[in-house]
Amino acid sequence: MTRPATQHEAASPGDPPPAPTSDLDAAKMMTDVCQQLRAELRKAIIGQDRVIEELLIAIFSRGHCIMQGVPGLAKTLLVSTLAQAMDLSFHRIQFTPDLMPSDITGADVLQEDPETGRRRFEFLKGPVFANLILADEINRTPPKTQAALLQAMQENQVSAGSRTFDLPTPFFVLATQNPIEQEGTYPLPEAQLDRFMFMVMVNYPKREEELEVLKRTTGPAAPKIKKIVNGRRISELQQIVRRVPVGDHVFNFALELIRATRPGEAGASDFVRHWLSWGAGPRAGQYMILAAKARALMFGRLYATIEDVEAVAPAVLRHRVVPNFNAEAEGVTVDQIIEKVISLIPRGKGERLL
Repeated sequence: MTRPATQHEAASPGDPPPAPTSDLDAAKMMTDVCQQLRAELRKAIIGQDRVIEELLIAIFSRGHCIMQGVPGLAKTLLVSTLAQAMDLSFHRIQFTPDLMPSDITGADVLQEDPETGRRRFEFLKGPVFANLILADEINRTPPKTQAALLQAMQENQVSAGSRTFDLPTPFFVLATQNPIEQEGTYPLPEAQLDRFMFMVMVNYPKREEELEVLKRTTGPAAPKIKKIVNGRRISELQQIVRRVPVGDHVFNFALELIRATRPGEAGASDFVRHWLSWGAGPRAGQYMILAAKARALMFGRLYATIEDVEAVAPAVLRHRVVPNFNAEAEGVTVDQIIEKVISLIPRGKGERLL
Protein backbone atom coordinates (compact mmCIF):
# COMPACT_ATOMS: atom_id res chain seq x y z
CA MET A 1 0.00 0.00 0.00
CA THR A 2 1.27 3.48 -0.84
CA ARG A 3 1.79 6.29 1.65
CA PRO A 4 0.37 9.51 0.10
CA ALA A 5 0.27 12.44 2.49
CA THR A 6 -3.04 14.30 2.66
CA GLN A 7 -4.27 17.20 4.77
CA HIS A 8 -7.77 17.51 6.21
CA GLU A 9 -9.47 20.20 8.20
CA ALA A 10 -9.16 20.01 11.96
CA ALA A 11 -11.95 18.16 13.70
CA SER A 12 -14.21 20.07 16.06
CA PRO A 13 -14.90 18.76 19.58
CA GLY A 14 -17.05 15.65 19.51
CA ASP A 15 -16.05 14.74 15.94
CA PRO A 16 -14.36 11.43 15.07
CA PRO A 17 -10.55 11.35 15.20
CA PRO A 18 -8.61 13.39 12.60
CA ALA A 19 -8.08 11.89 9.18
CA PRO A 20 -5.01 9.68 8.81
CA THR A 21 -2.03 11.01 6.86
CA SER A 22 -1.02 7.70 5.25
CA ASP A 23 -2.57 4.48 4.04
CA LEU A 24 -0.98 2.58 6.93
CA ASP A 25 -2.56 4.96 9.43
CA ALA A 26 -5.87 4.60 7.60
CA ALA A 27 -5.63 0.81 7.77
CA LYS A 28 -5.07 0.98 11.52
CA MET A 29 -8.00 3.39 11.85
CA MET A 30 -10.20 0.95 9.93
CA THR A 31 -9.35 -1.80 12.41
CA ASP A 32 -9.99 0.47 15.39
CA VAL A 33 -13.27 1.81 13.95
CA CYS A 34 -14.61 -1.70 13.33
CA GLN A 35 -13.72 -2.80 16.86
CA GLN A 36 -15.45 0.24 18.34
CA LEU A 37 -18.52 -0.24 16.13
CA ARG A 38 -18.82 -3.84 17.25
CA ALA A 39 -18.63 -2.73 20.88
CA GLU A 40 -21.39 -0.15 20.37
CA LEU A 41 -23.62 -2.58 18.48
CA ARG A 42 -23.28 -5.14 21.28
CA LYS A 43 -24.93 -2.63 23.63
CA ALA A 44 -28.19 -3.13 21.69
CA ILE A 45 -27.67 -6.40 19.81
CA ILE A 46 -26.94 -9.65 21.63
CA GLY A 47 -25.08 -12.25 19.60
CA GLN A 48 -25.29 -12.11 15.79
CA ASP A 49 -21.53 -11.50 15.53
CA ARG A 50 -21.34 -12.97 12.04
CA VAL A 51 -24.22 -10.79 10.85
CA ILE A 52 -22.56 -7.67 12.26
CA GLU A 53 -19.25 -8.60 10.62
CA GLU A 54 -20.86 -9.09 7.21
CA LEU A 55 -22.76 -5.80 7.40
CA LEU A 56 -19.60 -3.88 8.27
CA ILE A 57 -17.69 -5.57 5.44
CA ALA A 58 -20.43 -4.61 2.97
CA ILE A 59 -20.56 -0.98 4.12
CA PHE A 60 -16.81 -0.46 3.84
CA SER A 61 -16.84 -2.23 0.45
CA ARG A 62 -19.64 0.04 -0.86
CA GLY A 63 -21.99 -2.90 -1.21
CA HIS A 64 -25.64 -3.51 -0.39
CA CYS A 65 -27.09 -6.44 1.57
CA ILE A 66 -30.23 -8.48 1.47
CA MET A 67 -31.03 -10.00 4.86
CA GLN A 68 -33.20 -13.07 5.38
CA GLY A 69 -34.64 -14.19 8.68
CA VAL A 70 -37.90 -14.69 10.52
CA PRO A 71 -39.55 -11.68 12.20
CA GLY A 72 -38.37 -10.55 15.61
CA LEU A 73 -34.62 -11.12 15.23
CA ALA A 74 -33.70 -7.41 15.66
CA LYS A 75 -32.93 -6.69 12.02
CA THR A 76 -34.43 -3.18 12.21
CA LEU A 77 -32.77 -2.50 15.57
CA LEU A 78 -29.41 -3.57 14.17
CA VAL A 79 -29.60 -1.20 11.20
CA SER A 80 -30.88 1.77 13.20
CA THR A 81 -28.19 1.23 15.86
CA LEU A 82 -25.56 1.03 13.12
CA ALA A 83 -26.81 4.34 11.71
CA GLN A 84 -26.48 5.96 15.14
CA ALA A 85 -22.96 4.66 15.70
CA MET A 86 -21.93 5.84 12.23
CA ASP A 87 -23.70 9.20 12.58
CA LEU A 88 -25.68 8.54 9.38
CA SER A 89 -29.22 9.44 8.36
CA PHE A 90 -31.56 6.45 8.41
CA HIS A 91 -34.93 5.74 6.80
CA ARG A 92 -37.03 2.61 6.99
CA ILE A 93 -39.33 1.87 4.03
CA GLN A 94 -42.04 -0.71 4.63
CA PHE A 95 -42.65 -2.40 1.27
CA THR A 96 -46.30 -3.23 0.61
CA PRO A 97 -48.22 -4.29 -2.52
CA ASP A 98 -49.61 -0.74 -3.02
CA LEU A 99 -46.25 1.04 -2.69
CA MET A 100 -45.45 3.16 -5.75
CA PRO A 101 -41.98 4.07 -7.13
CA SER A 102 -42.57 7.74 -6.27
CA ASP A 103 -43.20 6.72 -2.65
CA ILE A 104 -39.54 5.72 -2.55
CA THR A 105 -37.73 8.16 -4.82
CA GLY A 106 -39.95 11.23 -4.45
CA ALA A 107 -42.04 13.17 -6.96
CA ASP A 108 -42.62 16.62 -8.48
CA VAL A 109 -45.24 18.53 -6.49
CA LEU A 110 -47.03 21.65 -7.75
CA GLN A 111 -46.23 24.56 -5.43
CA GLU A 112 -47.64 28.08 -5.46
CA ASP A 113 -45.61 31.13 -4.45
CA PRO A 114 -47.80 33.05 -1.93
CA GLU A 115 -46.29 36.42 -2.95
CA THR A 116 -46.40 36.21 -6.75
CA GLY A 117 -49.09 33.57 -7.16
CA ARG A 118 -46.88 31.72 -9.64
CA ARG A 119 -47.02 27.96 -9.73
CA ARG A 120 -44.09 25.70 -10.33
CA PHE A 121 -43.13 22.08 -9.84
CA GLU A 122 -40.79 21.33 -6.97
CA PHE A 123 -39.20 17.95 -6.37
CA LEU A 124 -40.11 16.50 -2.98
CA LYS A 125 -37.43 13.99 -2.01
CA GLY A 126 -38.53 10.53 -0.94
CA PRO A 127 -37.17 8.35 1.87
CA VAL A 128 -34.44 6.94 -0.39
CA PHE A 129 -32.51 10.17 0.26
CA ALA A 130 -30.68 8.92 3.34
CA ASN A 131 -27.34 7.25 4.04
CA LEU A 132 -28.82 4.01 5.37
CA ILE A 133 -32.04 2.57 3.95
CA LEU A 134 -33.88 -0.39 5.43
CA ALA A 135 -36.08 -1.84 2.67
CA ASP A 136 -38.32 -3.97 4.86
CA GLU A 137 -39.86 -7.03 3.13
CA ILE A 138 -38.74 -5.96 -0.33
CA ASN A 139 -40.39 -9.01 -1.87
CA ARG A 140 -43.87 -7.76 -0.90
CA THR A 141 -43.96 -4.96 -3.47
CA PRO A 142 -44.45 -5.31 -7.26
CA PRO A 143 -41.44 -5.45 -9.61
CA LYS A 144 -41.91 -1.85 -10.83
CA THR A 145 -41.42 -0.50 -7.32
CA GLN A 146 -38.56 -2.89 -6.63
CA ALA A 147 -36.85 -1.63 -9.79
CA ALA A 148 -37.05 1.99 -8.61
CA LEU A 149 -34.98 1.15 -5.53
CA LEU A 150 -32.58 -1.08 -7.43
CA GLN A 151 -31.90 1.69 -9.97
CA ALA A 152 -31.00 4.05 -7.13
CA MET A 153 -28.69 1.37 -5.70
CA GLN A 154 -26.94 0.88 -9.02
CA GLU A 155 -26.54 4.52 -10.05
CA ASN A 156 -26.59 6.35 -6.69
CA GLN A 157 -28.95 8.82 -8.38
CA VAL A 158 -32.66 9.50 -8.74
CA SER A 159 -34.13 10.92 -11.95
CA ALA A 160 -37.26 13.09 -12.01
CA GLY A 161 -38.26 14.33 -15.42
CA SER A 162 -35.22 15.99 -16.98
CA ARG A 163 -33.43 16.41 -13.64
CA THR A 164 -31.11 14.08 -11.80
CA PHE A 165 -30.50 14.17 -8.05
CA ASP A 166 -27.49 12.59 -6.35
CA LEU A 167 -28.08 10.40 -3.34
CA PRO A 168 -26.16 11.04 -0.09
CA THR A 169 -22.69 9.61 0.34
CA PRO A 170 -22.18 7.00 1.66
CA PHE A 171 -25.33 5.18 0.52
CA PHE A 172 -26.19 1.71 1.75
CA VAL A 173 -29.35 -0.38 1.30
CA LEU A 174 -30.27 -3.25 3.57
CA ALA A 175 -33.27 -5.17 2.26
CA THR A 176 -35.07 -7.85 4.25
CA GLN A 177 -37.05 -10.90 3.18
CA ASN A 178 -39.33 -13.08 5.28
CA PRO A 179 -38.66 -16.74 4.44
CA ILE A 180 -41.96 -17.96 5.92
CA GLU A 181 -44.81 -16.04 4.30
CA GLN A 182 -44.62 -16.63 0.56
CA GLU A 183 -48.22 -15.88 -0.41
CA GLY A 184 -48.65 -12.50 -2.05
CA THR A 185 -44.93 -11.95 -2.60
CA TYR A 186 -42.89 -10.89 -5.63
CA PRO A 187 -39.51 -12.63 -5.34
CA LEU A 188 -36.61 -10.67 -6.77
CA PRO A 189 -35.31 -12.23 -10.00
CA GLU A 190 -31.71 -13.41 -10.08
CA ALA A 191 -30.57 -10.41 -12.16
CA GLN A 192 -31.79 -8.03 -9.45
CA LEU A 193 -30.53 -10.17 -6.57
CA ASP A 194 -27.10 -9.96 -8.22
CA ARG A 195 -26.95 -6.24 -7.34
CA PHE A 196 -26.72 -7.10 -3.66
CA MET A 197 -23.22 -7.81 -2.46
CA PHE A 198 -24.26 -10.18 0.34
CA MET A 199 -27.20 -12.28 1.32
CA VAL A 200 -26.99 -12.29 5.12
CA MET A 201 -28.79 -15.06 6.98
CA VAL A 202 -30.12 -14.08 10.42
CA ASN A 203 -30.71 -17.15 12.55
CA TYR A 204 -32.30 -17.69 15.95
CA PRO A 205 -30.06 -16.71 18.89
CA LYS A 206 -28.46 -19.32 21.11
CA ARG A 207 -30.24 -20.15 24.36
CA GLU A 208 -27.96 -18.04 26.58
CA GLU A 209 -28.19 -15.15 24.11
CA GLU A 210 -31.98 -15.31 24.01
CA LEU A 211 -32.09 -15.33 27.82
CA GLU A 212 -29.97 -12.17 27.84
CA VAL A 213 -32.33 -10.61 25.26
CA LEU A 214 -35.28 -11.22 27.58
CA LYS A 215 -33.49 -9.67 30.54
CA ARG A 216 -32.09 -6.65 28.71
CA THR A 217 -35.15 -5.70 26.64
CA THR A 218 -37.59 -5.83 29.56
CA GLY A 219 -35.53 -3.52 31.76
CA PRO A 220 -36.09 0.22 32.26
CA ALA A 221 -33.07 1.72 30.49
CA ALA A 222 -32.21 1.76 26.79
CA PRO A 223 -28.50 1.73 25.90
CA LYS A 224 -26.93 5.00 24.76
CA ILE A 225 -25.08 4.59 21.48
CA LYS A 226 -21.90 6.60 20.98
CA LYS A 227 -20.99 8.04 17.57
CA ILE A 228 -17.82 6.33 16.37
CA VAL A 229 -17.37 7.58 12.81
CA ASN A 230 -19.13 9.88 10.34
CA GLY A 231 -20.03 9.72 6.65
CA ARG A 232 -16.95 11.60 5.47
CA ARG A 233 -14.61 9.24 7.30
CA ILE A 234 -16.50 6.18 6.03
CA SER A 235 -16.01 7.38 2.43
CA GLU A 236 -12.27 7.78 3.07
CA LEU A 237 -12.02 4.27 4.53
CA GLN A 238 -13.92 2.87 1.56
CA GLN A 239 -11.15 4.23 -0.66
CA ILE A 240 -8.51 2.57 1.52
CA VAL A 241 -10.24 -0.81 1.15
CA ARG A 242 -9.76 -0.71 -2.62
CA ARG A 243 -6.03 -0.14 -2.21
CA VAL A 244 -5.44 -3.30 -0.17
CA PRO A 245 -3.07 -5.59 -2.13
CA VAL A 246 -4.20 -9.04 -3.23
CA GLY A 247 -1.85 -11.79 -4.36
CA ASP A 248 -2.34 -13.66 -7.62
CA HIS A 249 -2.97 -16.91 -5.73
CA VAL A 250 -5.94 -15.22 -3.96
CA PHE A 251 -7.33 -13.91 -7.26
CA ASN A 252 -6.98 -17.41 -8.75
CA PHE A 253 -8.66 -19.01 -5.74
CA ALA A 254 -11.66 -16.65 -6.03
CA LEU A 255 -11.84 -17.15 -9.79
CA GLU A 256 -11.75 -20.94 -9.60
CA LEU A 257 -14.33 -20.88 -6.82
CA ILE A 258 -16.74 -18.85 -8.97
CA ARG A 259 -16.20 -20.97 -12.07
CA ALA A 260 -16.65 -24.17 -10.05
CA THR A 261 -20.28 -23.18 -9.34
CA ARG A 262 -21.25 -23.21 -13.05
CA PRO A 263 -22.81 -26.50 -14.18
CA GLY A 264 -22.13 -25.67 -17.84
CA GLU A 265 -18.42 -25.13 -17.27
CA ALA A 266 -16.09 -27.67 -18.86
CA GLY A 267 -14.98 -30.09 -16.17
CA ALA A 268 -17.71 -29.09 -13.72
CA SER A 269 -18.08 -31.50 -10.81
CA ASP A 270 -20.84 -34.09 -10.95
CA PHE A 271 -22.64 -32.71 -7.88
CA VAL A 272 -22.63 -29.21 -9.39
CA ARG A 273 -24.28 -30.50 -12.56
CA HIS A 274 -26.73 -32.54 -10.47
CA TRP A 275 -27.77 -29.87 -7.95
CA LEU A 276 -27.38 -26.48 -9.67
CA SER A 277 -29.22 -24.90 -12.57
CA TRP A 278 -27.04 -21.77 -12.70
CA GLY A 279 -23.78 -20.66 -11.20
CA ALA A 280 -22.39 -17.29 -10.13
CA GLY A 281 -21.40 -14.58 -12.62
CA PRO A 282 -18.35 -12.28 -12.74
CA ARG A 283 -19.86 -9.79 -10.28
CA ALA A 284 -19.59 -12.47 -7.58
CA GLY A 285 -15.83 -12.55 -8.04
CA GLN A 286 -15.57 -8.76 -7.86
CA TYR A 287 -17.55 -8.64 -4.62
CA MET A 288 -15.60 -11.55 -3.19
CA ILE A 289 -12.27 -9.76 -3.65
CA LEU A 290 -13.58 -6.45 -2.30
CA ALA A 291 -15.09 -8.16 0.72
CA ALA A 292 -11.85 -10.05 1.35
CA LYS A 293 -9.95 -6.73 1.32
CA ALA A 294 -12.35 -5.13 3.81
CA ARG A 295 -12.24 -8.18 6.08
CA ALA A 296 -8.45 -8.15 6.07
CA LEU A 297 -8.39 -4.56 7.32
CA MET A 298 -11.07 -5.30 9.92
CA PHE A 299 -8.77 -7.92 11.44
CA GLY A 300 -5.66 -5.75 11.29
CA ARG A 301 -3.99 -7.18 8.17
CA LEU A 302 -2.67 -5.14 5.23
CA TYR A 303 -3.29 -7.83 2.60
CA ALA A 304 -6.15 -10.18 1.70
CA THR A 305 -5.78 -13.94 2.07
CA ILE A 306 -7.51 -17.09 0.92
CA GLU A 307 -9.02 -17.35 4.40
CA ASP A 308 -10.74 -13.99 3.82
CA VAL A 309 -12.21 -15.23 0.54
CA GLU A 310 -13.45 -18.44 2.19
CA ALA A 311 -15.07 -16.43 5.00
CA VAL A 312 -17.08 -14.16 2.70
CA ALA A 313 -17.86 -16.71 -0.03
CA PRO A 314 -21.17 -18.03 1.41
CA ALA A 315 -22.68 -14.55 1.77
CA VAL A 316 -21.57 -13.63 -1.77
CA LEU A 317 -22.71 -16.86 -3.43
CA ARG A 318 -25.90 -18.02 -1.70
CA HIS A 319 -28.20 -15.73 -3.75
CA ARG A 320 -26.24 -16.18 -6.99
CA VAL A 321 -26.25 -19.95 -7.39
CA VAL A 322 -29.62 -21.48 -8.29
CA PRO A 323 -30.38 -25.00 -6.97
CA ASN A 324 -32.57 -27.20 -9.12
CA PHE A 325 -35.32 -29.67 -8.27
CA ASN A 326 -32.81 -32.42 -7.50
CA ALA A 327 -31.28 -30.41 -4.67
CA GLU A 328 -34.70 -29.52 -3.26
CA ALA A 329 -35.92 -33.12 -3.46
CA GLU A 330 -32.80 -34.41 -1.72
CA GLY A 331 -32.94 -31.74 1.00
CA VAL A 332 -29.63 -30.17 0.01
CA THR A 333 -29.28 -26.48 0.96
CA VAL A 334 -27.46 -23.76 -0.93
CA ASP A 335 -24.93 -23.35 1.88
CA GLN A 336 -24.14 -27.07 1.81
CA ILE A 337 -23.48 -26.87 -1.93
CA ILE A 338 -21.25 -23.82 -1.48
CA GLU A 339 -19.30 -25.53 1.30
CA LYS A 340 -18.72 -28.55 -0.92
CA VAL A 341 -17.57 -26.35 -3.82
CA ILE A 342 -15.10 -24.51 -1.56
CA SER A 343 -13.66 -27.85 -0.45
CA LEU A 344 -12.74 -28.60 -4.09
CA ILE A 345 -10.40 -25.61 -4.42
CA PRO A 346 -6.92 -26.33 -3.08
CA ARG A 347 -5.40 -23.59 -0.97
CA GLY A 348 -2.36 -22.05 -2.58
CA LYS A 349 -2.43 -22.40 -6.35
CA GLY A 350 -6.16 -21.89 -6.83
CA GLU A 351 -6.39 -24.96 -9.11
CA ARG A 352 -9.56 -26.99 -8.96
CA LEU A 353 -9.66 -30.60 -7.78
CA LEU A 354 -12.06 -32.67 -9.88
